[in-house]
Amino acid sequence: MMLSAKSESDITSLAPSSPSRSPKRPVYYVQSPSRDSHDGDKSSSMHATPIYNNSPIESPSHPSFGRHSRNSSASRFSGIFRSSSGRKGSRKQRNDKGWPECKVILEEGSYDDIEDKAFSRRMQVLIALLSFVVLFTVFCLIIWGASRPFKAEITAKSLAVHNFYVGEGSDFTGVPTKMLTVNGSLKLSVYNPATIFGIHVSSTPINLVFSEITVATGQLKKYYQPRKSKRNVIVNLEGIKVPLYGAGSSLVVSQNGGAVVPLTLKMEIKSRGNVVGKLVRTKHRTQISCILTIDSLSSKPIKFKKNSCTYA
Repeated sequence: MMLSAKSESDITSLAPSSPSRSPKRPVYYVQSPSRDSHDGDKSSSMHATPIYNNSPIESPSHPSFGRHSRNSSASRFSGIFRSSSGRKGSRKQRNDKGWPECKVILEEGSYDDIEDKAFSRRMQVLIALLSFVVLFTVFCLIIWGASRPFKAEITAKSLAVHNFYVGEGSDFTGVPTKMLTVNGSLKLSVYNPATIFGIHVSSTPINLVFSEITVATGQLKKYYQPRKSKRNVIVNLEGIKVPLYGAGSSLVVSQNGGAVVPLTLKMEIKSRGNVVGKLVRTKHRTQISCILTIDSLSSKPIKFKKNSCTYA
C-alpha cells in the first residue's frame, strides 16, 4: 500500500514537471488557382500546411523544390492564360506544349497572283498609252497628208523703178569701172488656198542680177496670212553704185545718159502652215525667176507676163 501510495505521489509530483503532450498544432491554408479550371473563375484548392517549430529545414520560408511548388507555379501560369481566355469568352485549344493556339487570318490568294494583277494593270496602261500615241500619229499623218496640196500661190506682179543710173566710176580700191545704181519696188501677190489653217510667209534675199552680178537686193518681211485669203506685198530692192567690172563693157550708154540693161529677178518665197499647232506643219518653197529689161529713161512700172517668169 505504501508502495502504491508512493507511486501515486511520485507520479503526482512528477506530473507537473514532465513535459505535457504537445497540443494539436494549428494549420494554415494556401489558396492557389485550380489547374483544371477552364472558365476563367479562380477556383481554389486548399492545401493544409502545418506550422513547424524552429527547425530551419522544416520552416515554410525555406524554398521547396518539391512537387507542390511545381504544381503551384504551373497553376499560376495556367491560371493567367485561362483568365485571359475567360475574358474573351472563348475557349482556346492548346498545342502539345500547353500553349494556347491563336487563330491566324490567312489572306485569300498568293503573292504571285497579286504581282500578276499589278503587272497586267501596268501592261494595260502601257498598251493604252501606245494605242493613243499610234492613233494620234495616224491622225496627224492624215491631217498632214490632207494639208499638203494647199500650197501658197505666189505671183510676181510688177517692178516699179524709182531710180536707175549707169555711169563711170571706181570701186573702193580705185579701179575704174562702170557703176550701176538701182532703186525699185517689187509687187508680189500671195494667195493662201488652205481652208483650215493660216500660213507664215517669208523669203530668202530677193536679187536683181546683171550677168551674175547682184546689182540690187531686198527681202520680204515675215508675216502671217489667214486661211482663204489673198494679199499683195511690196518688197524694196536697192543697189547703190555697184561696180560692174568686165560685165559693164557690154552696156552702151547714150549721150543723154540713157541705157537699156537686161536683168534677171531671182527669189525664193517660203510658206509654213501650222495645221495642229507645232506638231503638224506644212512647208512649201516657191522659186521664181523673171527676165526683164530696164530702160533708164522710162519710169513706167514693168509688168510681168505669164511667160516671162518661171515658178518651181
